[in-house]
Amino acid sequence: MSLCQDCVKGVRHEGTPSGEFKKINGVDCYVATPEGDYAKDKVLLFLPDAFGMQLVNNQLLTDDFAINGYKTVLIDYLSGDPIPSDALDDPNSGFDLVEWFGKHTQEVTRPLIDKVVSALKEEGVTQFAATGYCFGGRYCFDLAFDHVIKATVVAHPSLLKIPDDLEKYASTAKAPLLINSCTVDMRFPLEAQAAADKIFGDGKFAPGYKREYFDGCTHGFAVRGDMSNPQVKAGKEGAFKATVEWLKKYL
Repeated sequence: MSLCQDCVKGVRHEGTPSGEFKKINGVDCYVATPEGDYAKDKVLLFLPDAFGMQLVNNQLLTDDFAINGYKTVLIDYLSGDPIPSDALDDPNSGFDLVEWFGKHTQEVTRPLIDKVVSALKEEGVTQFAATGYCFGGRYCFDLAFDHVIKATVVAHPSLLKIPDDLEKYASTAKAPLLINSCTVDMRFPLEAQAAADKIFGDGKFAPGYKREYFDGCTHGFAVRGDMSNPQVKAGKEGAFKATVEWLKKYL
């Protein structure tokens, strides 16, 4: 199915999540809080792929960001209706991806992010960054367009119009942009990666730009990659490391 077949491929990761599920302004979230002292006025918004808050991979990544000092909020902007994790094991399970996307348009999902941000601001948060994977990459761009976030990270983003959204980001956004990209990605292919470098690279985007490239990896590697494959494992860990370094520099 041409819409995004790679969006329903991947491997579930092993581990026991340590964060907590809670409602923020009526929106279900998974929240990971650093141990000890941390900047209470900063929050990293984790905008997941189509497997949503419920996928353990996303929860474990959220925990990992908290371990690195950032209170991280994984938002269930899919309203409890992610792509079933079983689709990881069987992408040909008959799940209707077209119908699913039709139920989770920007008009439906974005307001949930805004509700969480509004509530966190009332709690004293003044600085936000966002990291988005696949489906979540679209919303990172939109938050940057609206100057909600101070730093942006996307990994193998989906739903972007190329080059339109890249050009809009360059002319509108002020948040430094990190893109974690890979070799095989029909959602953000090599041509799109080259377009991003042309638009933002060589210092043309004053706030800051960097694109990491992980050879031998495919769409979804940063969150759903097969950790038994050394090249993919290196890519997943490399994307995480690059993201943390970006946050330390700009958030």
